[in-house]
Amino acid sequence: MAYGSGNMAEKPELMPGTLDLLILQTLKRAPLHGYGIAQSIKRTSDDVLTVEEGSLYPALQRLLLQGWVKAEWRRTETNRRARYYTLTAAGRKQLGIELSKFERMVEAMGRVLRDAEEAR
Repeated sequence: MAYGSGNMAEKPELMPGTLDLLILQTLKRAPLHGYGIAQSIKRTSDDVLTVEEGSLYPALQRLLLQGWVKAEWRRTETNRRARYYTLTAAGRKQLGIELSKFERMVEAMGRVLRDAEEAR
């Protein structure tokens, strides 16, 4: 993921654990190869989130080992050989769990931030 050093023009840092969530959500729409996953996340986030290869492929391997995605070699639209990833039934279930955990985290952070703002 792209990381920033505090400059508002730089891309924000992802919270730990959110890359898996983003990959699972992206694969919910359609099977994609690694580059396609990275481009979909970038495009869908309006170029705010950039997934680097060094983060993406270890995450995909982790998801494969968990049984949340499966992979098969296919030809791309440009006739190149690429590994396409598909969400499994277990992955769909895990996506629901991950979304729920993420929403709870965002709600909790919102409460803390609102409380801090009210204390000013």
